[in-house]
Order: sequence, then C-alpha cells, then structure tokens
Amino acid sequence: MSRIVQKFGGTSVGTAERLMNVVQIIENTAKSHSVVAVVSAMSSVTKSEGTTSRLLKSGKLALLGEDCASVLEAIEETHMRAITETIQSSKIRSDIEVHIHQELHRLRSFLDAIHVIQEISERSQDVIVGTGERLSARVLSGILLDRGLHAVYTDLSEVVPSDFIHTGPAFYSRLQETIVEVLPKNESMVPVVTGYFGFVPGGIIAKVGRGYTDFTAAMIAGEWKADELQVWKEVDGIFTADPRKVPNAKVLEYISPEEAAELTYFGSEVLHPFTMERAIAASVPVRIKNTFAPEKAGTVVVPKERLPQFRFQRSPSRRAVAVTTKNDVSVLNIHSNRMLHSTGFLAQVFEAFHRQQVEIDLISTSEVNISCTITQKEQVPTLLPSLESLGRVTVIHNRAILSLVGENMKHMPGTASQMFSALAANEINIEMITQGASEINISCVIEQRDAHKALQVIHRTFLE
Repeated sequence: MSRIVQKFGGTSVGTAERLMNVVQIIENTAKSHSVVAVVSAMSSVTKSEGTTSRLLKSGKLALLGEDCASVLEAIEETHMRAITETIQSSKIRSDIEVHIHQELHRLRSFLDAIHVIQEISERSQDVIVGTGERLSARVLSGILLDRGLHAVYTDLSEVVPSDFIHTGPAFYSRLQETIVEVLPKNESMVPVVTGYFGFVPGGIIAKVGRGYTDFTAAMIAGEWKADELQVWKEVDGIFTADPRKVPNAKVLEYISPEEAAELTYFGSEVLHPFTMERAIAASVPVRIKNTFAPEKAGTVVVPKERLPQFRFQRSPSRRAVAVTTKNDVSVLNIHSNRMLHSTGFLAQVFEAFHRQQVEIDLISTSEVNISCTITQKEQVPTLLPSLESLGRVTVIHNRAILSLVGENMKHMPGTASQMFSALAANEINIEMITQGASEINISCVIEQRDAHKALQVIHRTFLE
C-alpha cells in the first residue's frame, strides 16, 4: 500500500469543527493509503491564544513567581470543549479527559519546580512546549477511534538519542531512524504522532524553530520513503505573490526545492528549510494543501529526479515563479579603507554579527564598503561598538527586500534589466542589489513605503 504522511498545523486542529475537517481528510486518505498523521499543538486565529504561546507564557509566569493557573485552565478548557463536541463514546472521552488532567497536573508540578529554582533551562522549555502536541495528538486519535478508525496515539517525547550532545546531520539522521522505529508496523493502523520529538541539545525552538512539527513529519516521510508528504495549512498552496497584496496572484502547481527555499528565506511562509531538506533528500514530494478546501490540488515541491512523474509544465518563456518581500529591514553600511588589499576583514565583520547572534540576509561589498541587511533592528545598538571598531558605520531603517525567484532566470539574459527598469518606471528607488551564484534569485533593497507597490509592479511585469 502506498504511504502518505500528513502534517496538520495548529490552526487546522484549533477547534472542534476544524478537527472534524482533519478527521474527514484522514478518513478519505486512509481508504487507499497507509497514513501517518503528525499534529501541532491546538492553535487559534490569534497566535497569542494558541496552546504553544500559552505554554511559553506559563513558563515565564512560573519564573516570575506569578500564578499560571488561569493559563493552564484556558488550555484545559480548549481541549475539553473539543472532545465534548466531537466524541460520542463516553469511554473514549473519559480516557482522554484523564490524559488531559494528567498532562496538565505534571506540567503544574514542573512549573512549581521552576518557581523554586528560579531558572528555565533549554531542556525545561522543551518539556513545557511538548505538552501541547501530546494533548492535541491524544484528542485527534480519540476522535478517529470514535469514528471507527484504528488510530494509535504515538508520543515521540522520549525518542531523541541520549548519546548526542550536539545537533547536526548525524544527530538528525539517527533521530529520523529512531522515530520510525516507534511507529506501529501494522499499515492498517493510523498513528497520530506528536510533532514534538523530545529535548534537542540547545533547545528545540532555538535549533529547529516553532516549525518543528513540519520537521517531524519530514523525517517520518523521508525514512518511511513515503509517496508524498502533505503539509496541511490554511492556504491553497504557494502563490506567485502574497494574495492579500496582489489580487491577481495565482497558486503554483509545482515548484522546485531551490525556489521554495529562496521564497521561504525572503519572506514567504512556505516551508521550514529543514523540512524540505529531509524530505527532498529522500526524493519525497511535499504538497502544501488547504485544510479548509481539501478538494484543491495545492502546490507540490518536487524533487528534480521525480519531476517526470508529475504532469506539470512550465512555460519556457516564464522567467520567474514568484515575487516576495521581506519587510522591516535595516541596512548597515561599514566603510573602511582597511579593506583594501587586506585579508580577514570580512571575517571580523561576520564575527561581530556572530557574537550578537544576528542573522545577515543580504550582503554586498565594494573595495572599501560592506553593506548588509538584518531584520533584528533591536540588536543594532549592541552591534555598533564592534562594527565601529572596524570602520565608519551608518544605519538605515524602514527598508524592505524585494526578491524575484525562478530557475528559468539563469537561462534568460536581461531579467535584472527588466526588473530594475520596471521599478524605475514606477519611481521606486533601488538602494542595494544582490544575486546569488545560483542565479535563481534577484533581490534588491527598497524603501519600506514602496514595498506594496513594488510587489504589484514586479508581479505584473513577470507573472501576469
């Protein structure tokens, strides 16, 4: 039987009604495929009201010695309401209620300990955050059982190899193998898996990010050699531009991993790069679909070696696939004559950013000047002393990065000229330009106030 891994985000499982949408999707898929469902913690339209945000808040309150009872009660009420509205069997409902009480009781005891020792370590934060996925996975597995599916709640909280003290390729390869070993071997079963997979050296949020459930699903799909990884969100797929800003934006049928990675990096919420890396390395296509419109095909991130299996065609005259913006960017310019004929100058600049844990988005250099962009403008005051020891520094805020992405661009001369001419014709000034060696992305820095207009101009020029 063919295999499909389905990952459902927090918004997709955020209410009883939405959980039933997910159940219907899993039921339909299970008729013809072996399915694994990976879930995030229950979320809400407002991110601050999601379970993960509430859990992180409870940890901060415990550290401050403040009462977190109301936060835990809100989490409990959300999950209890969901099972009351979806599960008919009193036995199944009772079992889940016990599970919810036990999880939150353990968490409360843990938070009390944090208050006593006045410290939240990386491991402690991971323990707190993991509660959310254990609750949502148990709730979803119960609903599926109530509907007659052979669902199995699968907790990954203890699967991280204990003999690793650092993350890296070897760590994640071993973790991937360990996760799949925990899954039920009977293909008629539907494992409902916690997106949280245990303590990661350095902390799961710091090392992987809030998108760690996508990563979990990708590791399962990669090790399982799944036919497809489906990431279910509240959008129809990957668009040629943000449809909230460009009304004519269209959903892409497919996209390459390299294009998806560029779009993610420069502002589009596509997929976490770690996710694509694990799935694509195993030649598993990744399909982004809409939980609230499951009949729509979505967008497929297709490994190149599997492209012939997909009946998609891209016009050879189409230079780009999408345009995106990264907003609220700051530009730092370091001017120094010491750059001339010197070695190690760039290393000193990068070391200054590394010490303050500040990420650089774009960088452009000349003989005596380095320009780079960052989004962590609050870190600028702490960066300046180190950078000013290297040269004269100027800082410009309220900027945006405009990026045009597409693999066909490297085969078609004149793309940059056409892009910059279109911006100039619409009186949009360009302050900085970069293009990677892969030639699938052209980015430039513009004023933030021009970002919306520039997005529409470039979309109209290349994608309509």
